[in-house]
Amino acid sequence: MKLQLSATVLDSPDARVLAGFYRRLLGWEAKFEDDDWVMLRAPDGGASLSFQTEPRYVRPVWPAGEGDPPMMMHLDIHVDDLSAAGAHAVEQGAELAAFQPQDGVRVYLDPAGHPFCLFVD
Repeated sequence: MKLQLSATVLDSPDARVLAGFYRRLLGWEAKFEDDDWVMLRAPDGGASLSFQTEPRYVRPVWPAGEGDPPMMMHLDIHVDDLSAAGAHAVEQGAELAAFQPQDGVRVYLDPAGHPFCLFVD
């Protein structure tokens, strides 16, 4: 039996908007796209990143406090230049998170509020 992860899927209020952000951030191309679903292809053939429109989407809070909607997952993105990658992320529409838990990692929020980490070795 073979099991292979094919994609990670992020919910958002608008799949096309969030996919557009990650398309610009990562430089990936769309493998499939319609109004409520977009799949971005990893250039190395690895697992894809997909986005689906969820009409009842609730923006997470990070870090979550009592009663806040918590993040359900986050993406870790390895970079070779943390400052340049962070500036690029902001140019594409990310927001630097107020709380930064450690050196060598910068937490950003995508346009739908999902946290993602840029990190160097």
